[in-house]
Amino acid sequence: MAQQVIHIEAPKKRALLVELFSDPALSRALVFTRTKRGADRVAKHLEAYGVKVSAIHGNKSQGQREAALAAFKAGKIRALVATDIAARGIDVDEVTHVVNYELPNLPESYVHRIGRTARAGAEGIAISLCDAEEKTYLRDIEKLIRQSIPSSNRCGDTTLIVDERVSGRGDDEDRADRRGSRQGRPQQRNGQRPAGRSAGPSRSGESNGASHGARGRPGSGKPAGQHSSGSGNGKHAAGGGGGERRPDAGRPSRPQNLLGAANGSWGPGKKGTGQRQQPSR
Repeated sequence: MAQQVIHIEAPKKRALLVELFSDPALSRALVFTRTKRGADRVAKHLEAYGVKVSAIHGNKSQGQREAALAAFKAGKIRALVATDIAARGIDVDEVTHVVNYELPNLPESYVHRIGRTARAGAEGIAISLCDAEEKTYLRDIEKLIRQSIPSSNRCGDTTLIVDERVSGRGDDEDRADRRGSRQGRPQQRNGQRPAGRSAGPSRSGESNGASHGARGRPGSGKPAGQHSSGSGNGKHAAGGGGGERRPDAGRPSRPQNLLGAANGSWGPGKKGTGQRQQPSR
């Protein structure tokens, strides 16, 4: 089996793939991608240029995968674009070419891919498109198979024209998908909320005066964590109350006489005056 590596810029991979399929010798070719969305985009691009193709991956239904595989076996389509996982069930003889549109990040997967061709003593060709970010993968593959794969350099080739109108997105965005890019999504760092989202009011009704709920407030007559917070607007109760609204929320608190409550000779002050009521004699 003949192996070949073509070094090419990532945005020009699709144009080079179309050029490869201009050769009638690619009559039954397996094209491998690393992502499911990448497989759909490559298939759409080839179809736009008149190549009969289907994609097979995990997002396809069982019926769709079986139909695509049957068409590929019968020679009704020239190319079958697949991911590594979906290709495990492919058992097709007389595959003329295996095209690694993207090199696998595991060198063992490369061996499994190219093993789909040159079966039963037949001839087969494996072509790998390698961009700058995939050179590390190529070194790992050559180290595993213990041989250097013949290569050619098409970088800077002006005959390959990038046409992103067909598939809508470029290969640079496909590579961002492969890396699991999270750009444009706010991230939480150092315990802070994502940018653009306000913390909002606390449901517990905590405010500047809520810290007294932990130890109780002098003269409040209530155990620690149960008195009303000095929230400034008087609308919430804080501390041990868990943010429940009190019936007298919003009213000014009335001062209480702890001494009078102890001996019964003193009563509460006049409502709204804040003054103590003198005991009757």
